[in-house]
Amino acid sequence: MRETVQENFSAETLQELNKRFAGRSPQEILAYALERFFPKVVLACSFGAEDVVLWDMMHRINPQASLFYLDTDFLFPETYAVRDRLLARYQVSTEQVIRVTPALTPGQQADQFGDLLWVRQPDQCCQIRKVDPLTGILKNYAAWVTGIRRDQSPTRATAGLIEWDARFGLVKFNPLATWTNEEVWTYIKTHDVPYNALHDQHYPSIGCTHCTSPVQPGDDPRSGRWQSFEKNECGLHQ
Repeated sequence: MRETVQENFSAETLQELNKRFAGRSPQEILAYALERFFPKVVLACSFGAEDVVLWDMMHRINPQASLFYLDTDFLFPETYAVRDRLLARYQVSTEQVIRVTPALTPGQQADQFGDLLWVRQPDQCCQIRKVDPLTGILKNYAAWVTGIRRDQSPTRATAGLIEWDARFGLVKFNPLATWTNEEVWTYIKTHDVPYNALHDQHYPSIGCTHCTSPVQPGDDPRSGRWQSFEKNECGLHQ
């Protein structure tokens, strides 16, 4: 199936699709993704502001849509809390909200690689607890949806609305690529979408407890991730 999908989404086709959807709403892009790929399309959800917006949009289009989240064993309590509020708000089944876990428990990771791996080798920790589990779950799908926005960081500045993800071998939809932070929050407030309480405490980007810090107003939104390292991506979107 993946070979067929790749054939159907050549560079020329993707260029045409990006022209077609330029200036269109995220909902129109999601409607296309769901019509074209359901049930083999899934939202990658970290329960951040962008992701809860996308979930609200997807659920309105197709109440049977699904998401997955990477439970690294080091998520904030507030992250689990917004997950539970989303489950209650949208009345979705646990099969639609898929928990993905690493192969190693924190204890097993410490036994194999030593304590505090995230301090010594954060890339390896992300590989074990995020990238490897992501690779496993995406094998079940032909397309995935992400909350990437171009103004989040220089590494995301050229993100397309629709891309071929060669690393994972499937189509990647970034419906909010052209949106601003203000547009995201306007949607949250307009539609009363549940969001992570840490956003109200100067956490614009939220990952694991060990590697996420608050950010002062005006600073780079991702500067609170992996402080003291030349790193602002966990490896999921490279």
